[in-house]
Amino acid sequence: MFFFSKNKPTLKDLIPQGHIDIHSHLLPGIDDGAQTFEDTLRLTKALQGFGVTQFITTPHIIQHVWENTHEGIVSKKTETIQQLAKNDITVPFNAAAEYLMDDQFVRLFKNQELLTLKDNYILVEMSYINAPIQLYSILFDLQVAGYIPILAHPERYLFYHNNFNEYTKLKRAGCLFQLNLLSVVGYYGSQIAKIAEELLAKGMYTYVGTDVHHDNHIKAFDQKLKLKDIQPLKEAIANNQFFKID
Repeated sequence: MFFFSKNKPTLKDLIPQGHIDIHSHLLPGIDDGAQTFEDTLRLTKALQGFGVTQFITTPHIIQHVWENTHEGIVSKKTETIQQLAKNDITVPFNAAAEYLMDDQFVRLFKNQELLTLKDNYILVEMSYINAPIQLYSILFDLQVAGYIPILAHPERYLFYHNNFNEYTKLKRAGCLFQLNLLSVVGYYGSQIAKIAEELLAKGMYTYVGTDVHHDNHIKAFDQKLKLKDIQPLKEAIANNQFFKID
């Protein structure tokens, strides 16, 4: 067992050259991710070192916490791209958002255009305390409005861990799943790593994301995987090529 564990790859070893990251918090000063452009530059360079060549960064939009707007995010993206170019970084660097599914979110998608990862794909999340009461109504109305929801880090919602059938219900309701890569090295705890492995084994993830906020997240890419079978993870990582800009 020790020999087997010793020879597991690190997370960074699994990131292929040309990888597209669809979930991060790299825009400076607008949420709990990068606070300054220096942070943005350092984190971007680190991710490039792992093999990332295209970024879709996704600042939070959370009522009363991170009240970012479509216009504000686009403006910050433009400013950041200009600053990155001055530092010789000219890779595709786009911005969408990570939307908390709540009443404000419903008003947003019913009244204005959302920031998408690509086409009509949007990144959504839930509170870590509990799912919204009207979750399935929100998902239904969102799809009627023409969007395809990608649920960020489903393995991190502890309230689903003892009722795995809820994951199946979410899939049937039209949700795609995005794995946080750090979950498979135990960064968020052993229980979350276990659920991530189970969801991977059942083929329930479509995409992955780094969800990088800060330097500690970058350091965790040096940790070894806690998976018995890494093939489902490789397949989910490969699926991110869907978001490639031609």
